[in-house]
Amino acid sequence: MIIKACRKAHFNAAHRLYRKDWSDDKNFEVFGKCSNPKYHGHNYELIVAVEGEIDPETGYLIDLKILKEYIKTEVEDYLDHKNLNEEVEEFIDLNPTVEHIATVIWNRLRKKISPKFDLEITLYETPRNFVIYKGK
Repeated sequence: MIIKACRKAHFNAAHRLYRKDWSDDKNFEVFGKCSNPKYHGHNYELIVAVEGEIDPETGYLIDLKILKEYIKTEVEDYLDHKNLNEEVEEFIDLNPTVEHIATVIWNRLRKKISPKFDLEITLYETPRNFVIYKGK
């Protein structure tokens, strides 16, 4: 039996969407107010989904206490209240779009979660704008 277990979390972070090789005018044309040189912030909502077979011995797919700890160390402690462009290694040269943030989260969690499970990240940048990344 295949089942999906999910855990919700959130973090707050600031970022600026821009390309260093573009002028401020070109960045504003493409990214609008999100290219503000003084940055802007979001209250990100995250759903981490793990999918696979239920362990017949425990009845768990995955111990959600362990998943909670992985999310805390790999996402919340790493990204919460950070300026993504300046304080998070992956975004020094990578534009911190919601798409890229989701892939960074997926990569960090993928290293912790057994490969026997499928992993899916749903990341809300606003209540109406979100992405889903499954690592494909």
